[in-house]
Amino acid sequence: MTDPFIEVKELSVFYDGTTPAIRRVDLTVDEGEFVAILGPSGCGKSTLLHVLGGLLEPSGGIAEIQGRRLGGSVTGLPPIGYVFQDHRLLPWRTVAQNLEIVLAAAGIPKEEWETRIDRYLKMLQIDRFRSVWPMRMSGGQRQRASIARALAIDPAVVLMDEPFSTLDEVTARTLRQELLEVWGQSRRTVLFVTHSIREALFLADRILVLTRGPAEVLTEVTVDISRPRIYEDPRLTEREAALVDLVMEPWEHTAASGEAP
Repeated sequence: MTDPFIEVKELSVFYDGTTPAIRRVDLTVDEGEFVAILGPSGCGKSTLLHVLGGLLEPSGGIAEIQGRRLGGSVTGLPPIGYVFQDHRLLPWRTVAQNLEIVLAAAGIPKEEWETRIDRYLKMLQIDRFRSVWPMRMSGGQRQRASIARALAIDPAVVLMDEPFSTLDEVTARTLRQELLEVWGQSRRTVLFVTHSIREALFLADRILVLTRGPAEVLTEVTVDISRPRIYEDPRLTEREAALVDLVMEPWEHTAASGEAP
């Protein structure tokens, strides 16, 4: 049995040293797996990704990627791609120039830049926007560019923080399907944060459900529906209803009890 690609044990994060954001979180993700982190708004999902992305120090417990512990002056980590809720493209740089910035930061040899940029812009179906300023693109096109930017460094793991939550539903459905097609080609390890049960069921191999903040793992669900999936599949509707029933009482209880968000 191989070791998990990502492993988190008893992880806790406190704001200002006293207010808990997440506490005692345990999870594992295998290489090439697509795992969704599901939880209500404000429960600590983004905080968990920030720790795994090296943006935030854990207050307690451990978080490891490929056996390398995060925190402090850790070195030798595999490349990590990050897709945020908003696209975070620099508006004064073209799409290609935005990708060049991360390629340079990742130490990718300059002679490889053109090939990588072409590959991922074509994969995300936005190669015609290569020389376009981001603010002249639609929201969906900008999110495609942000995904291309994350993939261009050839990451071992991609962290995605509610990347489709600000889009209209028609665009979001299209991008979910395209994301799965890209994942099928690259088979990168993906950890995808969402508060949408249907989105998690459509995308993921497994779903880790968090409580309201401070987050703990409430339950784990394996999505036993073969791929490719259809968004209107009645099996997704059935599992969505079952998952709503499972999480409703714990989420409502913690909200009513006044625990920290």
